[in-house]
Amino acid sequence: MAKIHHSAAQGFAAGAANYVAGRPEYPPEIEIWLNEELGLDSSKTVLDLGAGTGKFSRSLLATGAKVIAVEPVPAMLEQLVRQYPEVEAKSGTAEAIPLGDASVDAVVCAQCFHWFATPEALYEIHRVLKPGSALGLVWNVRDNNVEWVAALTRIMKRFEGDAPRYHSQKWRAQFPADGFGPLRETRFPNLHTGDPERVIVDRILSVSFMAALPPEEQERVKAEIREIIATSPELAGKAQVTFPYETLAVACNKQLYTSGAEMH
Repeated sequence: MAKIHHSAAQGFAAGAANYVAGRPEYPPEIEIWLNEELGLDSSKTVLDLGAGTGKFSRSLLATGAKVIAVEPVPAMLEQLVRQYPEVEAKSGTAEAIPLGDASVDAVVCAQCFHWFATPEALYEIHRVLKPGSALGLVWNVRDNNVEWVAALTRIMKRFEGDAPRYHSQKWRAQFPADGFGPLRETRFPNLHTGDPERVIVDRILSVSFMAALPPEEQERVKAEIREIIATSPELAGKAQVTFPYETLAVACNKQLYTSGAEMH
């Protein structure tokens, strides 16, 4: 079984509660996308791969499909099981999915594919997908065109180290992928409104490498974040604030391998 990146193993174990509290939900349009692009309905089974605390499981359940969740971090999986007992939860990784060949109608990786964007993971995803069915990749992406959001990103940049990041776009290097058709990309606006401690402070501290910081370093970071809140005209003194995101939804369909090569 592939080793989990240290930032994910430490940070997500330590920050599972912050992940539940601080991460935004997904826009309602995503359920239409799941139906139209991935073909999900009550007759289908979908794998929520790298499911975390089940943040995306809610959207998958809304399609009526049977949901199987695979997650390697026990603290995250525990949160998922508590919130969504109707989901069939399993411990596992993208490189060693605990399911049979051609056993699911879709695989979705929400907010996580950048952690395991490897040929080995794509081979496993291809293996468990039924012929012609789809892989979906979803991310809620912070809008760094907003100055206070960009200021938060600059704080995080100091600590990210070698952690795989969506923003590096390195995950795109895996495509076009043998055994999969071309990527189809859709974007939706997504706004996360609520108490600034929850939607800003908890959100930033839910990032893997931020959650893994020593407590005293976390307190210094919280002070910096609260200073941004206090000095940004759009945020200062407000009980409710809105964190702007764009949701990127990517789909591609399973095809036959063109090279004829198989991994072992």
